[in-house]
Amino acid sequence: MKRELGVSIYPDHSDPQEDRQYLKKAAELGYTRIFMSMLEVTDGKDKVREKFQGIIGYGKELGFETILDIAPAIFDELEISYDDLSFFAELGAEGIRLDEGFDGNKEAMLTFNPQGLAIELNMSNNVAYLENILSYEANKPFLYGCHNFYPQSGSALPYDFFISCSERFKRQGIKTAAFITSSAAQYGPWDVNDGLPTLEMHRHLPIDLQARHMFATGLIDTVIIGNAYASDEELAKVAAIDRYKLSLSVELVSEINEVESKIINYDKHFRRGDITASMVRSTQVRVNYSEVANPPHDNEQEFQVGDVVIGNDKFGKYKNELQIILEPHSDDRKNLVGRIPQDELIMLEFLRPWVKFQFVPK
Repeated sequence: MKRELGVSIYPDHSDPQEDRQYLKKAAELGYTRIFMSMLEVTDGKDKVREKFQGIIGYGKELGFETILDIAPAIFDELEISYDDLSFFAELGAEGIRLDEGFDGNKEAMLTFNPQGLAIELNMSNNVAYLENILSYEANKPFLYGCHNFYPQSGSALPYDFFISCSERFKRQGIKTAAFITSSAAQYGPWDVNDGLPTLEMHRHLPIDLQARHMFATGLIDTVIIGNAYASDEELAKVAAIDRYKLSLSVELVSEINEVESKIINYDKHFRRGDITASMVRSTQVRVNYSEVANPPHDNEQEFQVGDVVIGNDKFGKYKNELQIILEPHSDDRKNLVGRIPQDELIMLEFLRPWVKFQFVPK
């Protein structure tokens, strides 16, 4: 399934012109999904139509797919029925997200709505919710999944729980989404805004690392910036990531030489299939640069987890092999060329056998 990026806007809290400017910037950078909250609407049907139809239509012109976040109270407020979703289609939305669930049969029936709206389910519960819906013979191509976000510091999902919840949906081939958070954005749907991540471990991480980590799990198809508005720099950083290949930031040492720079920038690194516990080995580069000298430097300290080393002239046939250290050790046949930042050590678990990866030098 192709991976995509999204942004969030909150028409009940924002200025319509600022929303349009934000969406235009995001569209130019390749973002294609809008998460739009309707949980706060209190203005009645006509006012809601006036407020939401214009911005959704503008998003559609820019190539966005809009999913509206709704709750049961919205249907009472707008005096509409779950048996008729035409109002949301009239607004121009491509789907609705059910913040709260029903009995399974109701969700299954909703997937057959004649407007062809996607029905997006809340993924942030590790129960047989999806399986129950599918047991009622839901129209599976019209089912999406999307995690919650969490405005209060300390309230977002722990990593292991997130993985378990997400695996339920990926096992069934459902399109999935989750949220990352901007450090520059000022608001979300509520009056508490300590950021809007799905994962608590992401709350204070660089936004591009959050996105790379989400995609690296292999469980999330759409990564959405939960709060508004992300800065221009943040939008650009997230847009620039490789959504399909594992990318690792690396802080280079000052003594790195020309051949080592070329090896770091090689775009076809992969971990050998016959793995070792002490390091990740990328061996093709030693073949490519077998005839190129590499004098020893930065080679006498104990290497630590996350250090990036390259074999020097002392290493015989292993000269110019690149390794990422997983267990501390010393070996003066290896030159230290860089370090993966402490925040990014969470990415090492994804360096499985044969995984392709690349470095993003800082």
